[in-house]
Amino acid sequence: MRASFDYAGARVFVVGGTSGINLGIAAAFAAAGAEVGVGSRSAGKVAAAVAALSAPGRPAFGAVFDVRDAAAVAEGIGGFAAAGGRIDVLVSGAAGNFPAAAHALSPNGFKSVVDIDVLGTWNVMKAAHPHLRRPGAAVISISAPQAQVAMALQAHACAAKAGVDMVTRCLALEWGREGVRVNSVIPGPIDGTEGMARLAPDAAARARVAAAVPLGRMGTAAEVAALCLFLGSAAASYVTGAVLTVDGGWSLALGGYAMTGGA
Repeated sequence: MRASFDYAGARVFVVGGTSGINLGIAAAFAAAGAEVGVGSRSAGKVAAAVAALSAPGRPAFGAVFDVRDAAAVAEGIGGFAAAGGRIDVLVSGAAGNFPAAAHALSPNGFKSVVDIDVLGTWNVMKAAHPHLRRPGAAVISISAPQAQVAMALQAHACAAKAGVDMVTRCLALEWGREGVRVNSVIPGPIDGTEGMARLAPDAAARARVAAAVPLGRMGTAAEVAALCLFLGSAAASYVTGAVLTVDGGWSLALGGYAMTGGA
């Protein structure tokens, strides 16, 4: 049985909340009664997400920005904050990735992923901080298993996600005095996502991934969202600086193999 959370009156902004896991997170907060805002660099995806997340008397908010552009991020997040005076929960979920052998990975390819993940996370946190500075506010970074486990074809993503988790922990240390909690969530293999489609592009690769999960299956976006609902709530009032996995035990048995390469 799933725990239920009441977010009526709460204001939640989800960066990257227009597709995949992040859209599932935004939808879960909206279903729990929150006023939700989303931001990404695709105007079409933002418009579609706003339409899907809006409810009678509770319209969703959308902002178009690239997380690598600090000024644009500040404008988009600031617009959501100005509309309601505050942000109660921030979910930072923008990410970039592609499989590439280290010897063939260009400097620009490495930089692109680091800029989206690490610099993007930093820009989002900096922009949101003035609107979060009060006890009870919560920040959730969406990380990845690459932050903790070395993987072939993923040197760029491993470096980037490790950076995301360390930024998260540092901000938990600094912002805790203000009453702001900052945690990181690491989804494992989540079915139906763009990332999984890239990293396990065929049936054989998907089967290898599922077989490596102790629970015997891939996860769902709803299962990741459930942890985010907990972390944003008063039930997690003493949880900060944590890096929590939602992966069915997958990382325990991973052994460092790439999802595209086999066990």
